[in-house]
Amino acid sequence: MRGPRPLGVVIKLGTSSIVDEKTHEPLLSILTSIVETAVKLRKDGHRVVIVSSGAIGVGLRRMDVDKRPKQVSKLQALAAIGQCRLMSLWDSLFNHLRQPIAQILLTRNDISDRSRYLNAQRTFNELLDMGVIPIVNENDTLAVSEIKFGDNDTLSAITAAMVHADLLFLMTDVDCLYDKNPRTNPDAQPIEVVEDIGSLVADVSSAGSSLGTGGMSTKIVAARLATSAGVMTIITRSSNPGNIIKIVKHVQASRSPPSLAAAATTAKATRAIKKQQQFPSAETPDLPQQNPETNPATAAASAAPSALATPEKIPLHTRFLPSQQRIRERHFWILHGLRPHGTLYIDQGAYRALVGKAGLLPVGVVDVEGTFAGHEAVRLVVVERVKKTYGGESPTSEGEGQQKEKERLWVKGTEREVGRALTEYSSAEILRIKGHQSSEIEKLLGYADSEYVAQRGSVSLFETRPATPVRESADRKGDESDAAAAV
Repeated sequence: MRGPRPLGVVIKLGTSSIVDEKTHEPLLSILTSIVETAVKLRKDGHRVVIVSSGAIGVGLRRMDVDKRPKQVSKLQALAAIGQCRLMSLWDSLFNHLRQPIAQILLTRNDISDRSRYLNAQRTFNELLDMGVIPIVNENDTLAVSEIKFGDNDTLSAITAAMVHADLLFLMTDVDCLYDKNPRTNPDAQPIEVVEDIGSLVADVSSAGSSLGTGGMSTKIVAARLATSAGVMTIITRSSNPGNIIKIVKHVQASRSPPSLAAAATTAKATRAIKKQQQFPSAETPDLPQQNPETNPATAAASAAPSALATPEKIPLHTRFLPSQQRIRERHFWILHGLRPHGTLYIDQGAYRALVGKAGLLPVGVVDVEGTFAGHEAVRLVVVERVKKTYGGESPTSEGEGQQKEKERLWVKGTEREVGRALTEYSSAEILRIKGHQSSEIEKLLGYADSEYVAQRGSVSLFETRPATPVRESADRKGDESDAAAAV
């Protein structure tokens, strides 16, 4: 019988998990445990990627700087110094277990360019096929605010989607999410399973360490990104890296068809034993006594894995379940890999057409904001068209421009962002054709490259999942009742 399917696992470590917040010394105990965990996962057949922060923190220690500076140039210099030391440390630790690693440094520019995105994806896949563990970090030496991911939580989510991972571990200084701050509320309850991030009510007061840029809120954002791509996201404590293996085994067992077959075999054997107990050998003297070792029912029960036995205790963690409707890779790239350069305001009719898999026509565009070229990313915002009133005024030609601006503000109404798109035309061109029929584009512009402002294949809409957070205890009760029904 085939064993459980190997999984793709991405492990994200923040700066506070790598260096001490005060002394900036590397936390060798945690790093060593992470290395041992990653190698164990590799030996079990899993594909492992590590997203590692800490370059600036290590640079602070190397240069004996007490506090993280605010100047961008100094941060970039410290990142350049620290990244060398950090990779040297990782390589030294992995080398003790004869595990090859590779360094991959990314910026948002590498993701926003489609060809570079695909090149990075191919590099990841080749490394993983070779049995190498890639170690990813943002290229802080080159990145500025315009091309930064913002934090490595977001980078890890995009990486997990890029490599088609099954699990993303966001390691932090708490066991899981709580509905209240556990440090100040003794009655705080853990949130162990989240099905709908939109309805999640949790404490996000943790703002991250003084060395890092993330916090609990950025982890929830990363979970939203990863789960939309079909990646189960897990928040757990970084000081116990061994928990990763236990959680992976639990997830793997829950997905494995052989585990269902084992449960069925055990249930069948149990029924056979109960039936035999109803007709003991004393009441059937004509039947020969059977040796327990040759008794089919007993042998089957002993040979089958004990699916009903008490499982190994699962470490406390928060598990964000992946979306049932996984966003296609190109659509994920449009939604989360690109930085929008402007905004298109569209009406309800245009939005309904997009939901129905049609393209965005100029007649459905209400307004344009920002300056962008063709084939650049923009936000899509749905507004309601409202009737404009001039208040009895008769605008003069001199004030006509002001009156038009007033009109544009009036027609926006209530705004709701619904997705992203790559446009066929520039912002200046769309301003001229908005509200018009496609047949009028050539007359208005002198040419018509496309009848659409955005092709449907270049539009990606945000998805919502109608569900509510549930407790692990309820989940376990459901499993227990299913098992009881099987018997």
